[in-house]
Amino acid sequence: MVIIAASAYGSLSIVTTLGGRIGVGLLPLMAWRYALAAPILAAIAGWRELAAVPWRRAVALFVIGGGGQSLVTYFSLSALAWMPAASLGFLFYTYPAWVAIFAALSGAERLTPTRIAALGFALFGITLMVGAPWNLALPWPGVWRALLSAIIYALYIPLLHRLRGPLSPAAASAYLIAGAATIFLVAAERTGGALAPMTSIGAWSAAGTLAVYSTVIAFLTFLRGLEVLGAVRAAILSTTEPLFTAVLALLILRQPLGLPTLLGGACIVAAILVLERASPPTDELPHAA
Repeated sequence: MVIIAASAYGSLSIVTTLGGRIGVGLLPLMAWRYALAAPILAAIAGWRELAAVPWRRAVALFVIGGGGQSLVTYFSLSALAWMPAASLGFLFYTYPAWVAIFAALSGAERLTPTRIAALGFALFGITLMVGAPWNLALPWPGVWRALLSAIIYALYIPLLHRLRGPLSPAAASAYLIAGAATIFLVAAERTGGALAPMTSIGAWSAAGTLAVYSTVIAFLTFLRGLEVLGAVRAAILSTTEPLFTAVLALLILRQPLGLPTLLGGACIVAAILVLERASPPTDELPHAA
């Protein structure tokens, strides 16, 4: 189940790229992704449970949770205009390293020698992929968007945990995704219209795939795997996500995997594996992109 979820999340950038190739921009594609996924998740959560959510918590999840979801999604997937999907997948997956850094800065966790070594290895992997600051191998606009999305998500995880409170992950995500849908629908309408590019079967197929496979199925399979395996083992298996992205980018998008991407990505995944063992995740919601 966790492997299926990882492949579903790993397909996000692939399907988004395919949508762009047939003329569907990021904003309308994400608007329909979330608009189609929200009622499905709401039905799974159950209307009684959703109606029983205190209105202040529901509004917070809708506005703050949906806003954070939108920021992570926009900055991560907009980086695809400048970099291959595999590079984005590995750079976004540095977010556990940022979580460890922020936890150390806040005093919530101690930076042990093992964690310091893992963080250094993750930074080395980023440098291998991106290049030195004075000689970038990837365009800077894509790099800062990918890393900023990882940083925002690292800050977003504890916020989600507080916003969710006693709610089930399904109920919390239904409100959150409805908020993201609203934000992207408004943004799409202000920049050309949400329906304007949705004129082909391919466009709706991309939106439907993102909604059903990359959102709903990804969410449900991750939760089921988490229930059976526990947080630590589920998190470790989830590190296959950027690997799925890299393989799908090669097979579907015909984007070659250069040696810097392979070596840098391997360093990042290895570092995250060490960090996941040293700092078991507490949040049960799958990642927000």
